[in-house]
Amino acid sequence: MERLVLDTFALMVYFRNEPGVARVRELLEAAARGEIEISMSLVNLGEILYITERRQGEEMTRQVLSLVDSLPIHIAEATRKRVLGAAHFKAMYPISYADAFAAALAEELGATLLTGDPEFKALAGRIAIEWLM
Repeated sequence: MERLVLDTFALMVYFRNEPGVARVRELLEAAARGEIEISMSLVNLGEILYITERRQGEEMTRQVLSLVDSLPIHIAEATRKRVLGAAHFKAMYPISYADAFAAALAEELGATLLTGDPEFKALAGRIAIEWLM
């Protein structure tokens, strides 16, 4: 079964109805039908929540969390193994710490990372990436 990992960028595209939203919707619908598995790091979820709260307040943050909880996305905990993997990515590549968690999770699961974040260009060849833009 195909496995995907969403980074913060991919889910923000979905929430903001930005270019690439059709692809994110298509993949979420496929996951709802059980055709693919979609995961996201808990750290990336935290990034979405702090961005939302900073820009739109606590009420919107609660709504976003409720929506995420209703989507067919497995939220992967920040285990010791994942923290160590993210630390390695952060040490080796010029990416944010949250992005390092998405990359480490994709590598661990043998999944394709769905993103449009140009920071991930440095990881091309290290992990599989599907670009939204």
